[in-house]
This record gives sequence, structure tokens and C-alpha cells, in this order.
Amino acid sequence: MPVSAKIGIGANLGDARDTVLQAIQRLVQFPQTTLTKQSSLYQTAPLDAGGDDYVNAVVEIQTELNALTLLHKLQELELAFGRERPYRNAPRTLDLDLLLYGSQEINTDSLIVPHPRMTERAFVLLPLLQIDPLVDIPGLGAAQKFAAAVTEQVIQKIA
Repeated sequence: MPVSAKIGIGANLGDARDTVLQAIQRLVQFPQTTLTKQSSLYQTAPLDAGGDDYVNAVVEIQTELNALTLLHKLQELELAFGRERPYRNAPRTLDLDLLLYGSQEINTDSLIVPHPRMTERAFVLLPLLQIDPLVDIPGLGAAQKFAAAVTEQVIQKIA
């Protein structure tokens, strides 16, 4: 049975806007996966990092892939776009985060869902609320209640 998953997408190296759009198209090519919602694109300043501004979006997919398989597919896609991890919060050709996987809470060495910092990031919360204004974060409640905490972060809708 398909599960609704929310994926955060970001890039700030190269043509970041094009990379995010291409990544969305590649996501729909995952087996047993369908794109159901896509936020606008947003431009944001790096948070806890340096480098150029990011282009961010959030998509919702329906997938029959289990959470760990989906994570591995996301990491493979990052690598296909040249993702390197030289240090924490390094600039990225592509960053894909599994934000939510149905109503599941997952905490393993390789995967934590809901994404542990999603409530602290405007570039996640605003696009997420755009595609699902009533979304609940398992274990935390309504995502909307966290929006006020990120109002000082600069974010601009670009598409």
C-alpha cells in the first residue's frame, strides 16, 4: 500500500534552480512512486553554512518503497548530481531530505524521520505548509505551530 512521503530538496552550487527542477523529474522515475504535490521554488540564504543562496522546494510523493529504500534512492540521486560531503553543511549540488514518511517515527543509525531539524528551517516549513497546510509532524503535532519560530529567516518565493 502506498505511503505519502515528503521530500525536501535544495541546491546552491551550479545552476541550483535547474538542478532542483531536474531532481523533481528524476524523483518521479523511482519505482512504485508518484509525484502528488510540488511546492513553489524558494530562494534562501544558507543556514549555519556559507556559500551562495539555496534554491529549495518540498514535494510529496506516494511510494511503495520502504523508508530505508527510499533514503538510499535519494542518496543515489544526490550522487548522480555530484553531491560531495567534505564537511557538515558544505555547499551542495543537491540535497534531498526525507522529511516525513507517512505518520511513522523512525530512529535508526542511518535514518531519522521526521527530519530532526525540519521545524527550525523556513526553507522546509514554508514549502511544506504550501503543499499541505494541515500537515502534522509525528510526535510533534501541527507543523503550522512552528512557523512563527522561523520568521526571521530570509526566504523568497521565486517560482
